[in-house]
Amino acid sequence: MAMLAASQLAAASDEQPGIDLIGVNLSGAGFAPHVVPGKVGQHYFYPEKQHFAYYRDKNIRLIRFPFLWERVQHDLYKGLNTQQLRLLEQTLDLAQEHGQKVILDMHNYGRYQGELIGTRKVPYEAYAKVWRKLAERFRDHPALHGYDIMNEPHGTAGLWPGAAQAAVNAIREVDSKTLIFVEGDRWASAYHWPSANANFLIDDPTGNIVYEAHLYLDEDTSGRYQRADYSDVDPMLGVERARPFVEWLKKHGQKGFLGEYGVPGNSEPLLVAMNNLLAYLNENCIPSAYWAGGPGWGDYVMAIEPRDGEDRPQMHVLQQNLNNDCAEYGPHS
Repeated sequence: MAMLAASQLAAASDEQPGIDLIGVNLSGAGFAPHVVPGKVGQHYFYPEKQHFAYYRDKNIRLIRFPFLWERVQHDLYKGLNTQQLRLLEQTLDLAQEHGQKVILDMHNYGRYQGELIGTRKVPYEAYAKVWRKLAERFRDHPALHGYDIMNEPHGTAGLWPGAAQAAVNAIREVDSKTLIFVEGDRWASAYHWPSANANFLIDDPTGNIVYEAHLYLDEDTSGRYQRADYSDVDPMLGVERARPFVEWLKKHGQKGFLGEYGVPGNSEPLLVAMNNLLAYLNENCIPSAYWAGGPGWGDYVMAIEPRDGEDRPQMHVLQQNLNNDCAEYGPHS
């Protein structure tokens, strides 16, 4: 794959006025969910200035930022944790300093302390209230791009649509302008979206809902990549796994976002499939965020943080697909 010069990339990214189609997850704050609240810097990490600077130097300006509900709110019926609010605000401040926008992602899989939202132990009202408070706190921050109200709900026994609507309603009581990203049931799987979320349509009077799917290229779509060899991967596998989600968006006239995808950097066939996936998403004006960057990953197979000062192979693929010539989220029929 031919590479563009850094100056060309900067021109492509900065001169055009549309939305950024290539982003990254800056993780770390969602680590150690079974150690709550845990200690920052030991059990979990917030990205620092150098992390934002690296991606901004690569002209990546869209950040999805996972955090845990249980850390933000230690008790379901009490206020929000002051330290965590400060850390979230610090994250937004660093993004603003580097000309980046942040999607705040509650990374809880449709649960609080392991209990499903919508059950007696975690009623819709409690979930709605925490999002109302978060929106009140961060709605005016210039680096805020959107609220991702829940990461990868799964096994929700039909409770998720009601939970999502409750959160959207609560946010709109205090914030009528910010995008709300809504993930589907079954781990937000793009490939399984039409079967798992066929009639999952949220009412938002502002029309600022973005439906979010996730996609991985291993055999069970989990992102664990347990095989040693992926030389047999079809180069169009990512496109085929994204297509059901994209076609659902077109059918219902909705905006879309691929909030997670990633591949091991040591597999050329997977890198080719990822490149084709991003080209397809870009054609449809669907932004995406690579999983994952940020502190604490070590030798995690999909980590995109540079090692020994060298970019990871996945970064080269992202650079090939930098694009912001779409005026708004798609797809457009």
